[in-house]
Amino acid sequence: MEITDVRVKKFNGQSRLKAIAAITFDDCFVVHELRIIDGKAGLFVAMPSRKMPNGEFKDVAHPINQETRNRIEAVVIDAYNQIDDEEE
Repeated sequence: MEITDVRVKKFNGQSRLKAIAAITFDDCFVVHELRIIDGKAGLFVAMPSRKMPNGEFKDVAHPINQETRNRIEAVVIDAYNQIDDEEE
């Protein structure tokens, strides 16, 4: 499985939410609403989630293993950083 496209929409402002991304796998399956967040240890990618009736958030799409999560996060953050580089 390959990540064949990454689209990032950057937000300007002081919010911890820095951007929203969509990733495409194998040119045939897309996942929207990945959030790029500025956390205590730096940028990280939060998976799409839905607020449950009890107030908790539950991921609606997410990687099954850490290796895949790391790969997705690296590709998405790299795409985000390329936007920063292009704007300077």
